[in-house]
Amino acid sequence: MVDRLANSEANTRRINIVENCFGAAGQPLTIPGRVLIGEGVLTKLCRKKPKARQFFLFNDILVYGNIVIQKKKYNKQHIIPLENVTIDSIKDEGDLRNGWLIKTPTKSFAVYAATATEKSEWMNHINKCVTDLLSKSGKTPSNEHAAVWVPDSEATVCMRCQRAKFTPVNRRHHCRKCGFVVCGPCSEKRFLLPSQSSKPVRICDFCYDLLSTGDMATCQPTRSDSYSQSLKSPLNDVSDDDDDDDSSD
Repeated sequence: MVDRLANSEANTRRINIVENCFGAAGQPLTIPGRVLIGEGVLTKLCRKKPKARQFFLFNDILVYGNIVIQKKKYNKQHIIPLENVTIDSIKDEGDLRNGWLIKTPTKSFAVYAATATEKSEWMNHINKCVTDLLSKSGKTPSNEHAAVWVPDSEATVCMRCQRAKFTPVNRRHHCRKCGFVVCGPCSEKRFLLPSQSSKPVRICDFCYDLLSTGDMATCQPTRSDSYSQSLKSPLNDVSDDDDDDDSSD
């Protein structure tokens, strides 16, 4: 089916519509062989609160962005190569239902669908695309993935020292290795994680010590499959503000 659609006029028109919705700030999406498999709104768990994001699944990439005007205008385009993606289902917890993790070496996050059927369809299509890509390239699935950041609301105190309380002055920070919410004194060090950045990034003291001694395996995320944050307010934030977990500590 994908091969038959690759060079069809209908597929080209659909991809052109997506490009136009992102405007000049977005990257070109039309390349030979690329097929738009599906699209929809998913709830992305950002560092401060869940937010509605528009997702587009192609046969080789996953694209998402902020919704400015539904079906007409999006911004803050993100493009994820599917060959680096692995996904894991998340158990339902309270109002957070029908979710799964999207994990890559550079960034990992949780998303939630409106229904269990929608979740199943998304996960099946993503897995099919990844399997087909790896089969064609002969590559093996990626074993490395970035930590999923723990949402700010889940930590009132530093998750490492368990003493420092967060206030408007004592800000929350995120360790790029384990994803924990930590205080400034517990995350003053930087370490080069080539899959995430060309420059040293903020990590907590615990991970720094392990990485410095070469004990990489021990310094792995331990809370990437569970989120207890409740959706306390309606998902009506569809503005063009930055993804909280993309732009700050």
